[in-house]
Amino acid sequence: MQMMTRNVLLNMELEEDDDEDGDIVLENFDQTIVCPTSGSLESQQDFRTPEFEEFNGKADSLFFTDGQRRIDFVLVYEDESKKENNKKGTNEKQKRKRQAYESNLICHGLQLEATRSVSDDKLVFVKVHAPWEVLCTYAEIMHIKLPLKPNDLKTRSAFGTLNWFTKVLRVNESVIKPEQEFFTAPFEKSRMNDFYILDRDSFFNPATRSRIVYFILSRVKYQVMNNVNKFGINRLVSSGIYKAAFPLHDCKFNYESEDPSCPSERYLLFREWAHPRSIYKKQPLDLIRKYYGEKIGIYFAWLGYYTQMLLLAAVVGVACFLYGYLDQDNCTWSKEVCDPDIGGQILMCPQCDKLCPFWRLNITCESSKKLCIFDSFGTLIFAVFMGVWVTLFLEFWKRRQAELEYEWDTVELQQEEQPRPEYEAQCNHVVINEITQEEERIPFTTCGKCIRVTLCASAVLFWILLIIASVIGIIVYRLSVFIVFSTTLPTNPNGTDPIQKYLTPQMATSITASIISFIIIMILNTVYEKVAIMITNFELPRTQTDYENSLTMKMFLFQFVNYYSSCFYIAFFKGKFVGYPGDPVYWLGKYRNEECDPGGCLLELTTQLTIIMGGKAIWNNIQEVLLPWVMNLIGRYQRVSGSEKITPRWEQDYHLQPMGRLGLFYEYLEMIIQFGFVTLFVASFPLAPLLALVNNILEIRVDAWKLTTQFRRMVPEKAQDIGAWQPIMQGIAILAVVTNAMIIAFTSDMIPRLVYYWSFSIPPYGEHTYYTMDGYINKTLSVFNITDFKNTDKENPYIGLGNYTLCRYRDFRNPPGHPQEYKHNIYYWHVIAAKLAFIIVMEHVIYSVKFFISYAIPDVSKITKSKIKREKYLTQKLLHESHLKDLTKNMGLIAERMGGVVDNSVRPKLE
Repeated sequence: MQMMTRNVLLNMELEEDDDEDGDIVLENFDQTIVCPTSGSLESQQDFRTPEFEEFNGKADSLFFTDGQRRIDFVLVYEDESKKENNKKGTNEKQKRKRQAYESNLICHGLQLEATRSVSDDKLVFVKVHAPWEVLCTYAEIMHIKLPLKPNDLKTRSAFGTLNWFTKVLRVNESVIKPEQEFFTAPFEKSRMNDFYILDRDSFFNPATRSRIVYFILSRVKYQVMNNVNKFGINRLVSSGIYKAAFPLHDCKFNYESEDPSCPSERYLLFREWAHPRSIYKKQPLDLIRKYYGEKIGIYFAWLGYYTQMLLLAAVVGVACFLYGYLDQDNCTWSKEVCDPDIGGQILMCPQCDKLCPFWRLNITCESSKKLCIFDSFGTLIFAVFMGVWVTLFLEFWKRRQAELEYEWDTVELQQEEQPRPEYEAQCNHVVINEITQEEERIPFTTCGKCIRVTLCASAVLFWILLIIASVIGIIVYRLSVFIVFSTTLPTNPNGTDPIQKYLTPQMATSITASIISFIIIMILNTVYEKVAIMITNFELPRTQTDYENSLTMKMFLFQFVNYYSSCFYIAFFKGKFVGYPGDPVYWLGKYRNEECDPGGCLLELTTQLTIIMGGKAIWNNIQEVLLPWVMNLIGRYQRVSGSEKITPRWEQDYHLQPMGRLGLFYEYLEMIIQFGFVTLFVASFPLAPLLALVNNILEIRVDAWKLTTQFRRMVPEKAQDIGAWQPIMQGIAILAVVTNAMIIAFTSDMIPRLVYYWSFSIPPYGEHTYYTMDGYINKTLSVFNITDFKNTDKENPYIGLGNYTLCRYRDFRNPPGHPQEYKHNIYYWHVIAAKLAFIIVMEHVIYSVKFFISYAIPDVSKITKSKIKREKYLTQKLLHESHLKDLTKNMGLIAERMGGVVDNSVRPKLE
């Protein structure tokens, strides 16, 4: 490896700290550096600067001007001498830092070439190339697995006899050719002859080359301050010294490259993956993994599998919805509500004090008809089905994930994940490792770690309490605005006026509160994203995986409370603690607690879910599609000369949008929140899987379009699984059984109706001679005498609202004049017992089925286990045989030399 004799570090004692990366020497990284640091220099004559070359006019070129050295990474900066707004001293300091950094990149063996922008003379593009020796050295350091020999194991198709049918759904193999399979092993320079090296230029594919170069870029030092070193491209970009750093796309997304040696993988991905005409086809996962890396590949594999499983849930959900829709004509209790002789004659008590009038039950006729669709026997069947479905999905995904680990060669991911530069920067405490008994550096002591964890936990708790406070604010809004709607909206049904027919005070309150709740959710979501990142940065996780897992748990905990709190309130708290008209419960001593419709709060929960799921999908699409497209469009219009000159590949990529350091984190978060809506509250909205299915079919192609056309190419990363999202989904699956059981028991009216049908419609409690739902409404609405208002601190709110003496309310209490008037009656205790029994039975049945399914379906299939063991055996055998061959060859040479020495020493004696 050709390297300089020393690094160059700027000595700036008074320089301000920049941002996030390191502050001390990276010990592990320094062990790989051949050229030692010999001092601190400031004069620019010591800097090794990149060669400046003019653009050669080849727009699709991925090479230096010589056409031989491939561009592995691009750094972009604004020429400090041409900056207008900044101070001269600041510009000079930034220039020296950049020059020192580039000089040290050259010291580490990288080759640099600079070219000025063709459209903006201020911009300079520094192209980075890693020579063969550098790639080999760092491939061994990073434990990158590379090909040993072609894999001759036969693979059996997963579809068997269905190949003829699935061929239509698969990508055309003549367009995207299948990748050749290899036996692989962690690269070692000493065993280079064992590896399958046909061509040095293609042995390391572009994704691997970019990974290696980024590893070096993120750890090279550029400045010393107060006897500590500063390093890392992330800090230089965040401080504005560099404007961007990224690997190149291989061509335009809508045209093949003019270079015949370029595979034009970006074009193939756009054509066969991101284009709308490919929406029905399977994803080319192997090409996605090859181009973007395993981390992005595993995300799209998971999203595609989740979408396939949603198809089954959507079909069953639509069937249950249609059952409820077609069966609503047999909904006896809804007919009684709409009947002028029954619901029209039932006078309901006011639902707020003084301002709310008495009202007739039949004004809720339309909402009761809608409720019959969702609150049916099909809902119970669907809730049980979804409890089993989610377990099947998680277990089969584990098997699919194991197959991908084998196919993508991440089964034994031996790459020891390197510590984050931000972590190493703070390692100023020396401790003795209990296992190795050697000294190692850590960023803080045990006491310091406890303090950090306590502060981080307190910050997260504070924000969760802030969300709960916003939920309480929404509840107060509901209570106050319901009074307004009750006084402004008509209380008598009028079939000719659609507002009177459909928009009841309860419905108007529910819709407006749901919209306001959604707006607050999105605002808090935007703010907390930044707060969660700040908290995680302060926590200082060791590796990038630890960082993402920590941030994942914080963000999901916040999002869980943010998105689901209003749904939990409607499902399990609204209308449950209202007292009765003679002794109502007041919030804050002022607002009377909210009540549900006579049919329950299930329809309101359905409305809330529809608004949040639909609004979230629309908002995310605006953020993911419209925003980057508009930003790129504005950028193109600002580049006046862009249409007049040929623009090189690196400049075209620079004007695309950056993906961000967290990459696919927000994509995962969006889908997991959706997964929660589909599973946690599906008993109230059986069409949720259908909405999720449609959204995900579009989401896959939108994400594909966004990656291939609007964003710069991300640095490829290795990944074995989906990380912390797997246990989060398992936790949601367990909680979903409880929530759906409680929704059916406490939110819907299914249990009270079943109790009435089987126990209270016939003697001794009923008057009918056969099981029936006739008389259900009259039986389940309690009676109140308006003169029996018990709160002496308040004036009777019912006096003066009309010439009425009795009204009805939704509860199971004894009527006035009864020895235990206004106490819960026998029907109430039957219903409570039935609800508790239902929850216990449903939970135990579903949990038993879930446990059996988890036990019966192994995480790794027998075929995949056999393949893994077979490949491991053949790989070890290959390496062992190669080692024996070398050993035998060396022993033969030694024997020949020893034989020659013996012959030379014996021959004179014989003579």
